[in-house]
Amino acid sequence: MEKGQLLYQGKAKELFQTEQPDLIWVEYLNQATALNGAKKDQIKGKGELNNQITSLIFQRLDEKGIRSHFVEQISETEQIIQAVDIIPLEVVVRNIAAGSFSKRLAIPEGTPVKFPIVEFYFKNDELDDPMIIEDHIKVLDIATDEEITTLKTMALAVDEVLSELFDEIGILLVDFKLEFGRTRDGSILLADEISPDTCRLWDKATNEHLDKDIYRRDLGDLIPVYQEVLNRLKGE
Repeated sequence: MEKGQLLYQGKAKELFQTEQPDLIWVEYLNQATALNGAKKDQIKGKGELNNQITSLIFQRLDEKGIRSHFVEQISETEQIIQAVDIIPLEVVVRNIAAGSFSKRLAIPEGTPVKFPIVEFYFKNDELDDPMIIEDHIKVLDIATDEEITTLKTMALAVDEVLSELFDEIGILLVDFKLEFGRTRDGSILLADEISPDTCRLWDKATNEHLDKDIYRRDLGDLIPVYQEVLNRLKGE
C-alpha cells in the first residue's frame, strides 16, 4: 500500500489517500496544542507515542466487540484506518470531576461522579466547540434520535472497557473525548484517536497527571509521561 495525496491536515494528524478508496493512511504529528489551538508547540516523539498508544487501545476495544475505524499500525507514527464521514461531535465521558466540568459546576476536581456522564460538544472551531444538548444535535441535523442513542451506548461501552484496562495498569480514567464516523452504509464506527491527548489519566497511587494537562498547565515534560502510559499498556 502506498501513501497518496494529502486529504486533511489537522492539529495532530495528517490523512492521505491510498490506492484503496475505503482505506486512509494516517500519520501522527509531533504538534501539541491546547486552548483550542491558542497554545501550540512541536514536541519531538509525541506523534509516535500517540500512534502506538491509540493502536493498542483500539486493538483492545476490538477484542471486546467495539468497532472502530482502526485497521492496522504500519510504523511507529503511521496507521491505516477505514474511511468514514466524521460526525461533527465530540462525545465526552466523565467519571471524575476535572477541568471545565469542575469549573462549570463548582465541583472540586477529583470528586467521583455518581455515574458516568456523557456530554456532547459541537465540533466547530469558530464557535470554540460549544457544549450542546440532544435537541441541538437534531435541530442541526447532525444525528438522528437513533444515532444519538448509538453514540451514547458506544461511549459508555468504551468507558467500561477503558476503565478496566487502565485500572489494570494503575491508572484512573478521569474523563475522555471520543469522535465517531459513518461508513458508506451508514454504520457508526469509533474514530479519531484515544491517547493521553484525548483522555485525562491520573496515577492511582499519586494522582499525578499522565495526560495532556502536563502541557496545558505547564507541569513539566510531556514525553516521559506519555512514554510511561505506553510502557504500562505494553506491560513493561
